[in-house]
Amino acid sequence: MALLFLANAALMVVWCSSMSGMGVVPMPGNWTVSMIWMPMCGQTWFDAAAAFVAMWTVMMAVMMQPSLALTLWRSRITGAIDLSLLSLGYLFVWVVLGLAVFATGAVLLQVAMRQPSLAHLVPVAAGVLVLLAGTFQFSFWKARHLTHCRQMVLQNGMAFRQGLRLGLHCGCNCAGLTVLLLVFGMMDLRIMAVGTVAATVERITRSGITAAHVIGALAIGVGVLMIARAVVGSLSL
Repeated sequence: MALLFLANAALMVVWCSSMSGMGVVPMPGNWTVSMIWMPMCGQTWFDAAAAFVAMWTVMMAVMMQPSLALTLWRSRITGAIDLSLLSLGYLFVWVVLGLAVFATGAVLLQVAMRQPSLAHLVPVAAGVLVLLAGTFQFSFWKARHLTHCRQMVLQNGMAFRQGLRLGLHCGCNCAGLTVLLLVFGMMDLRIMAVGTVAATVERITRSGITAAHVIGALAIGVGVLMIARAVVGSLSL
């Protein structure tokens, strides 16, 4: 498991380094967007989506592996086949989420590129998203899915289905952290490292709910500052 984590992490570092050379597109409202959300020269939308989902899946495998490894270690699953099927089910959920994220991001970007007036609102919208992500950390929904992630009992049999269930709980639990990752830059290795630590601390420490609340409070504070900065910046234009 440790070797797999190191291999995935190394692949992610190489991938992010190559992606960073893709450049960004300046947008109205004094913000930029990565070109991972659109086809490159000679690419189709299918090619762009496939590249994004592949990168997304590796990234999530790296970020979730520390907490997932502990869950598997505590489980009652012993067979290599069952462990593989469970992992495939878990990753399948993240693949589907990656497709949804890319489709949503690509559509919003196309709208922003065609409507400059809406593009000017993106900095404020980013602050609102960070604020909502922080608020989510205090919700019953978050606590419920975090509890399932921490206490779900995995057994031999129906491993793929159990992987799907665990992936769904994990995806719902990490909704707030995922939003923060997307807003602050999913290709930034520093942001990825912080997200990995946050997700792991929530899952494996005794005070996981408290950790989620601390993360939420910090996100709310940052979101308020982002909104204030965006509003002041728009007034000065």
